[in-house]
Amino acid sequence: MKYSVITFGCRVNQADSLGFEEGFLERGAVAVAPEHADVVVVNTCSVTANADQGARQTIRRVARENPTARIVVTGCYATRRPEDVRDLPNVICVVPNDDKPRLLSLITADERVTTAVRFGAGDGSCGAAVVPGVAGRTAFTLRVQTGCAEACSYCIIPSTRGRPRSVPVDEILAQVGRVVAAGFKEIALTGVHLGSYGRDLSPAASLADLLRAIRGVYRRSNLLFRISSLEPMDCTREIVDLVSAGDCFAPHFHLPLQHASNDMLSAMRRPYTIEYYEDLVTDIRRRLPHASIGSDVIVGFPGETEADFERLASCLERSPLSHVHVFPYSDRPGTDATAMKEKVAGSVIRERGRRVRDIGQRLAWRFRESQLGAVRRALTVEDGSSVVTDNYLKVRVPAERARNEWVRVHIKSHLEGELL
Repeated sequence: MKYSVITFGCRVNQADSLGFEEGFLERGAVAVAPEHADVVVVNTCSVTANADQGARQTIRRVARENPTARIVVTGCYATRRPEDVRDLPNVICVVPNDDKPRLLSLITADERVTTAVRFGAGDGSCGAAVVPGVAGRTAFTLRVQTGCAEACSYCIIPSTRGRPRSVPVDEILAQVGRVVAAGFKEIALTGVHLGSYGRDLSPAASLADLLRAIRGVYRRSNLLFRISSLEPMDCTREIVDLVSAGDCFAPHFHLPLQHASNDMLSAMRRPYTIEYYEDLVTDIRRRLPHASIGSDVIVGFPGETEADFERLASCLERSPLSHVHVFPYSDRPGTDATAMKEKVAGSVIRERGRRVRDIGQRLAWRFRESQLGAVRRALTVEDGSSVVTDNYLKVRVPAERARNEWVRVHIKSHLEGELL
């Protein structure tokens, strides 16, 4: 059988899709482009209206280019609007997020698939394993938690991902061992609300507990762990200490700000102030001068005044951030923000988004400027002509090494480096 997996959205979806890839390969299936696949899995996002639209367009394109494809749709859009997804061409199955662990079993039990294509035994004996390079990924994304109980007024994800559920520490360590045995040298730890890790376990644990357990096993190994997006209130001093130790955790933080106006943060129901956030990132930059610190911001949230926006722009300009992702606000039916008054005009949202993207480009340039002349540990990616440094810079290098090799790179310009 020939299959394809198309992934939208966050690293949690990327981690889930790697699981699908593994299941297909164990069953003897072969990965191909969507236009040649018997079965296409589309793992959707629904964080914005654009994400929904992108999924619909992709499904229609696959059906147009491959009329015999059997399309299985999962992810947050499929969970939020399953009837809309079922009406799209060639969709034979809609799998909500809670049923993702059963997705391969549902496909293999579906007569519309089994009568047309042949699966292997599914015991791992007939297929390949997920190795570096599968789905174009050199690093492995490992989901350690899913679900969210926060009440951000703009976010639909708690209703599509459910309550927080954590994977026990022992199971995570076993998964890490399997991933390492497959040849991966970098692992990104991810979750829907990663900082809530362990609160639902019995006995309760914390993300710091998990990081300490990982460090206890791998601190002297050749493995690098990257911590995915972490809410500011969850980035504790202990976590910063563990990253600062400099042995197995990458000097890389992603701390969503969302806004620099406390009035906006309150309306968004974000449980911190701009003062807290600024103190946090300033402390990280002081202790880890070479760390990358990324963030997310929303522009055009209902009630955002010109003064609110200028406060955001000014805060970002003076911040020690290294990159910023900009999300123009769009209504998500089912969220409290949808019913809020004083909506910002679309033209204003677009202009504010453009200004913040310009600021983000300047921040990224400034961070790269600060790294000129530095020598960093890096992992070769793609065909070996690029590397990703431990502090999350992608740099072109001479293609002297294969994918998935650790190298030392001397950063000579903003985009190019020299292998040492």
